[in-house]
Amino acid sequence: MNFKRIFGPLLTLAGIFGLIYGAYLFLNPESADWKTILVLLVLGFVFFGSGLGLLKTTKDKH
Repeated sequence: MNFKRIFGPLLTLAGIFGLIYGAYLFLNPESADWKTILVLLVLGFVFFGSGLGLLKTTKDKH
């Protein structure tokens, strides 16, 4: 079982969720402070980038 094939999509989905939730909090500023928004957006970018990197570099074995 190749764990890179599992963690790639999971990290990408977690990154998308973090980016969407961070953008929602950014557009609705009374529900969170700027530190929370910044942390969510940065973690979203990191997870999304690492997930895409895993998806791109993982090759199938034949």
